[in-house]
Amino acid sequence: MDAEYYQPEYLNLVKVLEESKAVSIRSVVATPKIKFQPHKDEPFQYIEISEVDLLTGEYNQVEILGENAPDRAQWIVRPDDVIVSLVRPIRNAVSLIGQDVKNLVCSSGFAVLKPEKIEPEYLFVYLKLDSIIKLLDRRTTATMYPAITVEDVLETKIYLGDKNFREDIKNQVVELRKELANSRLFYAQAEQLLLKELGLENFEREAAQGLNFAIVSLSEIKKADRMDSEYFQVIHKKMIEKVVAKLKILTVFDIFEFVRGMFVPTEFYTNEKTKRPFIRIKELTGRVGINEQEVIFLNEKYPNDTKNTLLENDLVVAIIGDTIGRVNLIEKELAGGFCSNNMVRLRIKKEWDDKFLPEFAEILLQSSFIQRQIRQKMAQTGQPKINDKELKNMVIPILPQQTQQKIAELVRKSHQARREAQELLAQAKQKVEKLIEN
Repeated sequence: MDAEYYQPEYLNLVKVLEESKAVSIRSVVATPKIKFQPHKDEPFQYIEISEVDLLTGEYNQVEILGENAPDRAQWIVRPDDVIVSLVRPIRNAVSLIGQDVKNLVCSSGFAVLKPEKIEPEYLFVYLKLDSIIKLLDRRTTATMYPAITVEDVLETKIYLGDKNFREDIKNQVVELRKELANSRLFYAQAEQLLLKELGLENFEREAAQGLNFAIVSLSEIKKADRMDSEYFQVIHKKMIEKVVAKLKILTVFDIFEFVRGMFVPTEFYTNEKTKRPFIRIKELTGRVGINEQEVIFLNEKYPNDTKNTLLENDLVVAIIGDTIGRVNLIEKELAGGFCSNNMVRLRIKKEWDDKFLPEFAEILLQSSFIQRQIRQKMAQTGQPKINDKELKNMVIPILPQQTQQKIAELVRKSHQARREAQELLAQAKQKVEKLIEN
């Protein structure tokens, strides 16, 4: 009996789908609930809701040992399954499972759909439509975390069109998945080249077999103002030594201007897309860029603040919480905005403008070389955090300009392939929306 459920926009859409002889999703899919039973010593691949890219549907899977399986790791998923987040459906965390999966499990927060009388690619695009997202969101119940049920998804109407049209949509999804694969490949090549130049290409494997203890003196503890064992692990020192043996190193503060983000009261938030986006740590994804769909904006009442304004090619780094260490480059679309006080803004100093490339800086800060330093220096209180002094003093290797160019070009190719995938998905969605409207 809530008023939102009966908004004319929703009622009109439901009417259009009924008149077009749309059928329920239930009639074209199965819902296999294959319960996952973890085995203590066996690893599995896990997808959490937060690991689904809201723009492309790409998912990130994490390997977990059976004994460490989270309670929410519930459902086994197979190739061509479509998974739909039941929590906050307005976010539209929907993904199409690839062909090369093995031991893949998803969170209980997903509905798992197995297309049987419809192309998986078409179902994926259909569930990404803005209008269908609204219909799913319409069914949410007003709890702390708005959620829907599997039944809500199954009862949603789907317009099928004709087979030729669906094949056309399928082909576009096949192409976009190729572009996403290219994006991952270019990025992996950039990472491998960087680690090779740092002399660390086999370091993580060596680290896994190395010493996990250290003997330190009281004077070292006093100097570091730390006494946690993680900080003094030998492996951190060995990593720095390997890089120093090959390259000149400086600190973060030598190369970057360092400014802490700012706290902005929610009274200045707006749903309208103004020219002042406000980026919080939850929008940082690392490799795949900032999640623009989740970014909020500031209204005209918020005062101008040129000191804290983000510029194109700035870098933002999360310094607290589960996302600590995530780094993203500010692209043109998000310039002019601000970042929250849970992150820092790094801007390449003028004297380094032509010696340190932004795309290279991004992948370097995302690399295991920097991320290991963050893990070493962070403190664990209520939640992990790293203070400004520790971050400023992290070491940065200086690579030749030619090497930076090669790495930066691979990063650019990765981002470009991903943008093309986003465009292909946008085109496919537009075709289906237009067909429904007609």
